[in-house]
Amino acid sequence: MLSKEEQIRRFETGFPWLDIVSPATPEKGICVLSGRQVEEVAAYYDKASVKGKCKFVPASGAASRMFKDMFAGLSALEAEPSKALPEDAPAARLVRELKSFAFYDESVFGEPSADAATQRSVLSKLLTAEGLGYGSKPKGVLKFHRYADEVRTAIAEHLVEAQEYMRDAGGCATLTITISPEHRTLFDEAIAAVKAEYERRYGVRFKIRFTCQDKATDTLAVDERNRPFLKSDGTELYRPAGHGALIYNLNEIEEELVSIKNIDNVSCERLLPVTALWKKVLMGKCLELRDRIFAYLRALDAGAGEALCAEIRAFLSSELCVEVVPAAGESLSDALRRKLDRPIRVCGMVRNQGEPGGGPFIIRAADGSTSLQILESVQIKGGACAGTHFNPVDLVCCLRNYKGEKFDLLRYVDPDTGFISSKSYEGRPLKALELPGLWNGAMSDWNTLFVEVPLDTFNPVKTVLDLLRPAHQQAGKING
Repeated sequence: MLSKEEQIRRFETGFPWLDIVSPATPEKGICVLSGRQVEEVAAYYDKASVKGKCKFVPASGAASRMFKDMFAGLSALEAEPSKALPEDAPAARLVRELKSFAFYDESVFGEPSADAATQRSVLSKLLTAEGLGYGSKPKGVLKFHRYADEVRTAIAEHLVEAQEYMRDAGGCATLTITISPEHRTLFDEAIAAVKAEYERRYGVRFKIRFTCQDKATDTLAVDERNRPFLKSDGTELYRPAGHGALIYNLNEIEEELVSIKNIDNVSCERLLPVTALWKKVLMGKCLELRDRIFAYLRALDAGAGEALCAEIRAFLSSELCVEVVPAAGESLSDALRRKLDRPIRVCGMVRNQGEPGGGPFIIRAADGSTSLQILESVQIKGGACAGTHFNPVDLVCCLRNYKGEKFDLLRYVDPDTGFISSKSYEGRPLKALELPGLWNGAMSDWNTLFVEVPLDTFNPVKTVLDLLRPAHQQAGKING
């Protein structure tokens, strides 16, 4: 971690813009599979040998941003108690369609109506300890989906997903879930409510591990003049450094194959067949890539001639968009080994439907080499992704080298790819320093492959109204 003085210098100097060669597209940088290839790659996953596999679910933090518009609606109603919210206000829509949400309970909310008193009552009972307290709980324990015979939280849906595509040969599905320490009891209760039943219903065993973001990765906040931000008690404010800090947690995982998917990106079980198929495709492509890279590294160990070096160089360029530039005094075979012998990730990419933020790009490094990278909007001049695809945070990683040893993932982070963001504390503006994002600069020096996946596999819940989308409704009945 950077020292306090180094962090302040980062605020003063900022982070350099990356040298973007072009967006990654199906023409160069994104693999688009035919129907037959999808079947073959999924079958490769089913047959491949792997030293353990794990589903890694980032689930830290409260769901407060999910309810931003609801808090705004409640504030407006409290300011003018007799004035109902306009019909087009997000909070008014929530009250109007309250019965469509899985968390609706008549004994808590009563019968919804459009008058100001009812709106205020519903929002207060949704957000505060007066009712469900969802405004301060983590997304993972919120009720996302209503079935004919049960209601599921987000973490419950992740268990159902995991049993479908992450079982090992012994019938065990392993999950590592990142949480905040203060939420541990809530997660324990949510999982205990369904674990035994799901193990019986699906014939699986779950191995569930919790991991917390290390407080040592928190970063200093500064004021608008880049001086340490002082809280009302005179102490300096340190904040969690974003999802990039989770590279430390990922580095602790012993399993070779890791699937990463955010806690809010789940859908009803009726979409599980397509979700599971494409997860198997990503894992199959990752293992195909692993096996080819390992074969090349063993061939280099045996002594590679010019023909093999040319083949490897062409493979890196055509498959991974890696242009190899040997360092001064470095042989071509050593440069190829340096690029091959790295952690591997295969990232799903969906067609861009106008979602905000960044996506997949080809980047040129200072040494002239190129690679595939996922950029956030703050890393792109103008803040928009001009490419054909969007990053849904659906990726698979291989974390061991060709000798079976764990990679030290901290060696492959690019420290020049962090973020500076504008936040507030106690009503005062501040600047926050975020570490290189987990799937951005924290994985900068990995071997990367982008694969197009269907939009049906991307169903995030960024706001509570997203739960009204078809992927989160019409759940149906679960038999078992």
